[in-house]
Amino acid sequence: MSDAPTAPVITGDEPGSFPHSVLADRHPAIIRQVRDASPYGPAQHRALDDLLRSGADGVIEDLPAGTDPDDRARWHAWGLARYVGKSWYEVPWLWAESYFYRVLLDAVGYFAPGPWQGVDPFRPVKYAELGAPETGEELAALDALQDKTAEERGRALLHGSLWGNRADLSFQLSAEGAGGAGSRDATPGLVADDSDTLWSLLPPDSAGTLCLVADNAGRELVPDLLLTAHLLDEHRIARAVLYVKPWPYYVSDATTADVVDALTRLRSASGAAAAYGDLLWSAMADGRLSVRTHPFLASPLPYTELPDDLRAEFADARLTLFKGDLNYRRLVGDRYWPPTTPFRDVTAYFPGPVATLRTLKSDVITGLSAATEAELNAAEGRSWRTSGTHALIQVNPRD
Repeated sequence: MSDAPTAPVITGDEPGSFPHSVLADRHPAIIRQVRDASPYGPAQHRALDDLLRSGADGVIEDLPAGTDPDDRARWHAWGLARYVGKSWYEVPWLWAESYFYRVLLDAVGYFAPGPWQGVDPFRPVKYAELGAPETGEELAALDALQDKTAEERGRALLHGSLWGNRADLSFQLSAEGAGGAGSRDATPGLVADDSDTLWSLLPPDSAGTLCLVADNAGRELVPDLLLTAHLLDEHRIARAVLYVKPWPYYVSDATTADVVDALTRLRSASGAAAAYGDLLWSAMADGRLSVRTHPFLASPLPYTELPDDLRAEFADARLTLFKGDLNYRRLVGDRYWPPTTPFRDVTAYFPGPVATLRTLKSDVITGLSAATEAELNAAEGRSWRTSGTHALIQVNPRD
């Protein structure tokens, strides 16, 4: 759209910047973590070492010989044809990060025929999180919400989904004072809160569909599922579609296998958690809850480039809810927006009502008031953008 707002695209070429540190420090650490987490053989170790060197002082290379032709064609259409031979630091940061994970999967043999085909290199980390004592404590805290009103439980579960793997904080706050403005005021670090608008789009006795585009697995996916269960149980939605990645991505992004693990963990709990798990299991069986994936969900492109089939699905939904930092970057565009840029302006392209629940872990931000931006900058400099200690609920109702 010619009148759409724009801003500089984020790249990793500025030493000392957050994107530069991800490419220079975080990616090498992830390679080492993957190498140590599974008993890979010499071929995988060599490939991982090659990727480590490429990120440090090499350039972007084409996908290897033997890559599925359809996958190669997709990546070339997504920009690979333009970026081969360029430094990882000079291309758009969103693109570089996404392609890093695609090449990492090649290095461990995820796509190639053989014993490691389809084996998630990040599964040890994700699965361990589900079994952690903290997860059990968070699930047990659900019991304290059962004597609250449905509205109070809903707001508590919304905050649990918002804060993701800080769900222990959310549940603690909700148990102390769930509901109404008091709960929102008690939640520290919430820099934008359109939750009232979100609830207005999901009224009781609704016949609509919620499209929930998931972010992380483990202790973040569990509260997403709990929120979905509540919305189904209270008839605020008739159906939910959970969108997950088609293959392992960004270390902790949820796949279908992670949904199964999370549902199994819920059902193995006791009390309210088990009841929510049983409700979701039944909803899967009768079609009220379904899992959907699509190659574009693991693409390096913003959602302005939605393919026609996904665009049609989101257009038909009562609400599409995007979870997490990466989805936010893709939804508004991974650009250095002035923080006061209206969220509605940068999501005006979206085909239906859209909301986002996001903990801030990267530079991109929109929709803040000038007073909020000034207060954050005065207190924390730029660190508030990437520390994960602030969050937002933003909605474009398309009214």
